[in-house]
Amino acid sequence: MSTAIVWFRRDLRLADHPALSAAAKGHEHLIPLYIHAPHEDGRWPAGAASRWWLHHSLSRLDAQLREHGNALHLAQGNSLDVLRELIRRTGATAVYWSRQYEPEAIARDSAIKAALREQGIDVHSFNASLWCEPWQIETRQQGPYRVFTPFWRSLRPQLETPRPLPVPSSLRGIDVAGSMPLDALALLPRIRWDTGMQETWQPGEQGAQEWLDIFMDDAVSDYARARDLPARHGTSRLSPHLHFGEISPRQIHRQLADRVADTDARRRPDIEPYLRELGWREFAHHLLYHFPRTPIDNFNEQFDRFPWARKSSKAIERWQRGLTGIPLVDAGMRELWHTGWMHNRVRMIVASFLCKNLRQHWHHGAAWFWDTLVDADLANNTMGWQWVAGSGADAAPYFRVFNPVTQAQKFDPEGHYLRRWLPELASAPLPLLHEPWKDASLLQRSGYPAPMIDLGETRQAALDAYRIMRNA
Repeated sequence: MSTAIVWFRRDLRLADHPALSAAAKGHEHLIPLYIHAPHEDGRWPAGAASRWWLHHSLSRLDAQLREHGNALHLAQGNSLDVLRELIRRTGATAVYWSRQYEPEAIARDSAIKAALREQGIDVHSFNASLWCEPWQIETRQQGPYRVFTPFWRSLRPQLETPRPLPVPSSLRGIDVAGSMPLDALALLPRIRWDTGMQETWQPGEQGAQEWLDIFMDDAVSDYARARDLPARHGTSRLSPHLHFGEISPRQIHRQLADRVADTDARRRPDIEPYLRELGWREFAHHLLYHFPRTPIDNFNEQFDRFPWARKSSKAIERWQRGLTGIPLVDAGMRELWHTGWMHNRVRMIVASFLCKNLRQHWHHGAAWFWDTLVDADLANNTMGWQWVAGSGADAAPYFRVFNPVTQAQKFDPEGHYLRRWLPELASAPLPLLHEPWKDASLLQRSGYPAPMIDLGETRQAALDAYRIMRNA
């Protein structure tokens, strides 16, 4: 009776799992395996918030597998060595996995695939996280896209895919000794700063499905407007579930399409704006695959000459702690620290503040988000920061500097988001809530800091720096 290893990575689900389904179809016994190998991620080992999520997601996956008469085998070390040892001890004849698209992962997987095939092991890899592989979408010149809109026009017609795969009917395993206890991976913080994340999130496949159900019931019909309102749950909040593969974009699309089909035409929600946002996720992976240096290098090489300000650890720390004296920036950074997540519009605003008003290099912001976001994803993080900085593909022009005051007045007009995350200003009158520095006594009573910079002056300094670069 043949045995196969299913190597789980960031595909921590049982439904719509092509590798798992293929292994279950072709073999009598399955060994679900997770290998903790942060050293193989090169410059990008998972940050603290992502490790927290990973711990709980692995726990949920193991519980699901046990319901099906199997269990998750946990190991730590060099991936090829772990696979070879497990093959030796179990007699497994095949290894199945879902593809990853980061440069280090591609190099590792290619080497492992070659090595295992050389010793006679069948190796099968599948797409489990994207609508289309990054190499399947090409321009008419057979090159990669650099602008989102034509990329989306090419991708959108290909979304009519078959129905997602069900959980395999049989996931029968075998007894395999030597699995590590989950706690031995030391993914959780030693000092428990994760209370807010525990209150906010339910990692795992069930948690992903619950968020999707809530989104379909309450938010998708108003998504085009509500997605910009940080005080509302107007977005899907599925980004961490997508990153860890607890749900697939194909599942999301199919369930949204089914909901539309089952709804009276007069009340039928328009799901296109949300699908387009998922398209940006695909575009990010497209860019990372074709331009693998972008997590480090400017996509637009012209920005190699940009006159960034000298690194200021003090300024960066105030930004990180939400103590800039600019309410919307501080609210966003405190939401991030407490929940491991930040509303997307607020992400753009805090990034603009760091890169343009403080003129600190986008690397500093990307590194902080990488460590503190539960949905930290190399493709999305890189594209987002380079987009705001002006150096990326299809980027916002550098001279677009978000004004956090007018943005708060427009998208948090009643101040609910600001009051939630800035308790020292919770009782401030609305006009002062957006601009508390206009009343020195309010700052004194509340303890809220005065602005660390003048928004107008620093905006002009950013524009001057941009002109210097353009003329260099």
